[in-house]
Amino acid sequence: MKMSKLLMPTLREVPSEAEITSHRLMLRAGMIRKLAAGIYSYLPLGLRSLHKIEAIVREEMDKAGAQELLMSALLPAEAYQASGRWEVFGPSMFKLKDRNDRDFCLGPTHEELFTQTVIDNVKSYKEYPMTLYQIQTKYRDEGRPRFGVMRSREFIMKDAYSFDTSREGLDKSYQAMYEAYCRIFTRLGLDFTIVDADSGAMGGSGSQEFMVKSPVGEDGIAYCDACGYAANYEKCECIVSEKPQIEGDFEMEKIHTPKAHTIEELVDFLGMESYNFAKTIIYKADDKYIAAMVRGDREINEVKLKNLVGCTDDLELAEPHIVRELTNAEVGFAGPIGLDIPVYVDKEVTFMKNFVVGANETDMHYKNVNLGRDFEADHIADIRIVEEGDVCPKCGQPIKTAQGIEVGHIFKLGTKYSDALGLKYLDENGKSQTVIMGCYGIGVTRCIAGVIEQNYDENGIVWPVSCAPYEALVLAANYKNEEQTKAAEQIYNKLKESGIDVLIDDRSERTGVKFKDADLIGIPVRITAGKKISEGIVEYKERRNGEVIEMSVDEAVEKVIKFIKDNK
Repeated sequence: MKMSKLLMPTLREVPSEAEITSHRLMLRAGMIRKLAAGIYSYLPLGLRSLHKIEAIVREEMDKAGAQELLMSALLPAEAYQASGRWEVFGPSMFKLKDRNDRDFCLGPTHEELFTQTVIDNVKSYKEYPMTLYQIQTKYRDEGRPRFGVMRSREFIMKDAYSFDTSREGLDKSYQAMYEAYCRIFTRLGLDFTIVDADSGAMGGSGSQEFMVKSPVGEDGIAYCDACGYAANYEKCECIVSEKPQIEGDFEMEKIHTPKAHTIEELVDFLGMESYNFAKTIIYKADDKYIAAMVRGDREINEVKLKNLVGCTDDLELAEPHIVRELTNAEVGFAGPIGLDIPVYVDKEVTFMKNFVVGANETDMHYKNVNLGRDFEADHIADIRIVEEGDVCPKCGQPIKTAQGIEVGHIFKLGTKYSDALGLKYLDENGKSQTVIMGCYGIGVTRCIAGVIEQNYDENGIVWPVSCAPYEALVLAANYKNEEQTKAAEQIYNKLKESGIDVLIDDRSERTGVKFKDADLIGIPVRITAGKKISEGIVEYKERRNGEVIEMSVDEAVEKVIKFIKDNK
């Protein structure tokens, strides 16, 4: 491809809307352009990388025995209503009506529709096991779309679904997808971690996420170097860590704590440690309100709490006027004593003695409070977020934490959707049996962001060969020098004939501009025909190491071909 003909609107300035590196560089490199919040157009460079990622996904899925099909993105409501997810997705689902007032949605995911496809077309046990997949656009009305294509309202996803006649069969299908995912993310050049995960709205008995470690990741990862345990924050089991307690047999006492709304303010005001307090947070869970309690130095894990409560919609913090109505106090003074709503207590609180809680009265707290004597818990469970240094639930060694970007997620669905929609088969005895399912997703557009977050420097993107928009770049340092431009054209043609996906910068731009653009868009390897071309010498540069080496034209061509072959 000739760069003079390429739509590549690079930007010199950092766009103000971009918060993270991948978003900034995708805009600056002319890969994407914003249409609306969370909605982007892919320009030629971005689309080429997207297609290369899709090709890798497709190759590995096919190799694992999966069959590709393509579903509609516009879906009737009935299947989602049958599974119960028409309500579960809540406001994140784009819902609409056709001219006949029939309910539809833009597909957020396709478990129900794949299930219905198998119901309609597969009857005999002899046709199982089967894994079907598609690469298709999904739609979710994110409350806060951000970070470019990392969290958008329209995105491309590979979703696959396995159908088996036994739990053992599901285990084999799941393992095949696990191994395929490992190959996919390895080929994309990603440094990834596999963690135990919460199944969320997808349901099912077990799941694992493929996470790309990144400081801008929205998901927390807990992992143990000693035994290899890894889980996201939503799933990680928290082991009780006891702290020094206030010993003695004291009566509960109400104390005046003016303007001490937070744990930090209470620590300063009372001169006590944060772990001697228990904070009470009021939430709205569907159509009711609940209270959740954790130790003062801990944070509530809202996913764990939501699963424990069993609410359909998202768990939400109660609005201040509701807190005042329920507690007769301003926000910051809620406590469990006399509260007329269910109280969910983290299990660490059961090990506390003589602690401090809100008194449900503005500027007042109780001290010397004890669970079981002064108040009762409606539910006791692990509802806190894991922290660095906590005990590993598997081996007892200290846990480490990091942030990660979820690029893949695999689920053992079991019979959740088979039961809901009636997916059966006739076994060898002619008896009706329920099909057992698995679900396997990859965020294709999110993979682009993940790759860039792990592969960039101060000058721009540093693409791995496997998903670079072009594998090699050729340019003439001086476009007015006929010898240089002719040599660049010849090198370009040689690389094309050798099957290299090559780009030539034939623009009438200054050399510095060409070099800056080359580094910004991050093509893995570059040949420059410069001043020494009359001696048959060119410059060879690999984007990742930045070293410029002089060599003959033939040597440079051979080195590019070998570099691409070795790094694909």
